[in-house]
Amino acid sequence: MGKKLVLAEKPSVARDIAKVLKCTSRKDGYIEGAEYVITWAVGHLITLAEPDDYDEKYKKWRYNLLPIIPEEIQLKPYPNTEKQLKIIERLLNRNDVESIICATDSGREGELIFRYIYNYVGCSKPFSRLWISSMTDVAINEGFSKLKDGSEYDNLYYSAKCRSEADWLVGINATRAYTTSNDVLLSIGRVQTPTLALIVNRKDEIDNFVPKDYIEVYAVFVDDFRAIWFNEKPSDTKIFDKKKADEIAEKIVDKDGVVEKVTKKLKKMPPPLLYDLTELQRDGNKKYGYTAKKVLSLAQNLYEKRKLITYPRTDSRYLSDDMKKKVKSTMRKINVPPYNKAIEPLLKKGELKFNKRIINNSKVTDHHAIIPTDVVPRINNLTKDELNIYNLVVKRFISVFYDYYKYETTEIIFDIEGEKFVSSGKVIVDKGWKALYTATKDDKEQIMPKLKKGDTKKVVDVEKLNKQTTPPKPYTESSLLSAMENAGRFTEDEALKDQLKESGFGTPATRAGIIERLIQVEYIKRKGKTLIPTKKGCQLIKIIPEELKSPETTGKWEKGLTSINKGKMESYRFMESIKRFVVYLVNSASKSKGKVAFERKPIPEDKKKKVKGLGTCPVCEKGKILENSKAFYCSDWRNNCKYKIWKNTLERYGTKTIEKEIVQQLLEKGKIEDYKVTLPQTGEKCIATLVVNNNTGIELKNIKRIEKESKE
Repeated sequence: MGKKLVLAEKPSVARDIAKVLKCTSRKDGYIEGAEYVITWAVGHLITLAEPDDYDEKYKKWRYNLLPIIPEEIQLKPYPNTEKQLKIIERLLNRNDVESIICATDSGREGELIFRYIYNYVGCSKPFSRLWISSMTDVAINEGFSKLKDGSEYDNLYYSAKCRSEADWLVGINATRAYTTSNDVLLSIGRVQTPTLALIVNRKDEIDNFVPKDYIEVYAVFVDDFRAIWFNEKPSDTKIFDKKKADEIAEKIVDKDGVVEKVTKKLKKMPPPLLYDLTELQRDGNKKYGYTAKKVLSLAQNLYEKRKLITYPRTDSRYLSDDMKKKVKSTMRKINVPPYNKAIEPLLKKGELKFNKRIINNSKVTDHHAIIPTDVVPRINNLTKDELNIYNLVVKRFISVFYDYYKYETTEIIFDIEGEKFVSSGKVIVDKGWKALYTATKDDKEQIMPKLKKGDTKKVVDVEKLNKQTTPPKPYTESSLLSAMENAGRFTEDEALKDQLKESGFGTPATRAGIIERLIQVEYIKRKGKTLIPTKKGCQLIKIIPEELKSPETTGKWEKGLTSINKGKMESYRFMESIKRFVVYLVNSASKSKGKVAFERKPIPEDKKKKVKGLGTCPVCEKGKILENSKAFYCSDWRNNCKYKIWKNTLERYGTKTIEKEIVQQLLEKGKIEDYKVTLPQTGEKCIATLVVNNNTGIELKNIKRIEKESKE
């Protein structure tokens, strides 16, 4: 009987799966057992080919060579992970491997990672899909007992492939078209550009806002009880005419206010829904000031490494009906300090109360909401930041089973000399789920006097408060994530409004990256907790056609991708519309020339000195090796020297970041002997020869185990 090859997305996940499947024989790039061979990618091993991979002429950025629309978009491996790709290819082609199990992340991106590898190496062996929402041993075991045929996820793959290729076509062509037309590097993207437009439009609203002075008039009764004047409805309290405000104040002083109406209402507020990724990122930003990227990283760690929460990259805030038993088990398992104080009252009531705000099969997509797993938390092992995010998830999970927050409102309307005044109060009846959270300003009680219709109260004083209308607030990461998720509110088209309500700009897993990308290309910057557009970002939005920056276009694309995922649209139809749009974009770019004067930054003196570099490029022998935050690269890259050493190339061998001293030594001598490394499969300490590799930057050769000295 042949073996099954399991392909995980990263080494840590592969090790977890290997432990469950009892695979113990560690090899170079894989772990083997009696029935299974477990191997791994390192994220994406395959990417889309660059324009110059199709034709050398595309090395030069020229407007007259656009649009670039290959008949078929090709794949190519990432150079720095090509070794692992070759290991996977060899394993896929092993005679004793009969079938494959795709165990990459259970989502769109994970599906794409696997399919790109599978297609690139030309594999035709049958494959099945592991689809799990938790990395606990129990969840992995359950997943392997319920493997699905890989073809069930074909539509997810087609949708992911179309999204990837559409982003490539729009990004490559728009970036080159607008860069060459305006003689300055302008990064443009299918999702990043409409997101930038949101931030720029908000800045325009703030800049163009003209504040208006207004007055609020308060009648002060005996016992310092007060009511505010209103016009036609109780919320309409602003008086923009000073003379009118003065007249009202003079008219009511020392007069009696007659109670015209007393309205009491018992109101209920349900617990908030469970977390999806975007909501968790918002709360992480509001409560702790974390960036969206940091929250995603912490959540991923809690899922993969700590096994304490379920799959975080979800867009659902509900659970499926078949999870009730698991939820009860989880509640019992996490009933430990400090969470037991909140859980005990629920367990004492007996059965947990499920409702449609918790269980809703129709609103569970690829994954359910983020909840804790049934792993008993050892919170002392968590970092402070991990604990903060875990606490958010646990508290939300517990709170959904608490009673509604109940409070009674009282609204008293007075007639004072023909003018209407209103006073409102609030009394908490049952704290319900809010007992788990710190009280806010909205939770403050306002005790009202006991009055009935016809009662009178004497006005002993009048207060006039001078105020000003306020502009919209700049976006924070929290409010921008909300705007990206609810982009439908920016369009008038009802059909697209519904589509954007379902999907918004980007996905929960990509929104953090989009924000970081806008900062990286200097279109926006962080200012305290807010996100502010730069001059360059504002200028770009001025020259971009409405179709590329509008939510309507994004809505149409998302509608198409959703239709592909549901099997209601063929991929080629979607891609044909993208290609037509690319042609339009290229044509529109030529019209942008000269519309704005983009700033060319002079090279600072300290940067000029750096051009000396760390040494001569070993490939082209013309350029100098320079350093940026992620890599060492050739200064002659504009003439297509692609030599590069990624700083994290040796991370899996124990060198987290390659230092410039190592690169200098390597360039000077051509190799470094006895370089210390740690084997990723076994953790053994070894030495190797570090040499230059024209394709991958550097390479380890002659790896030898360090012999332990024998004790006499």
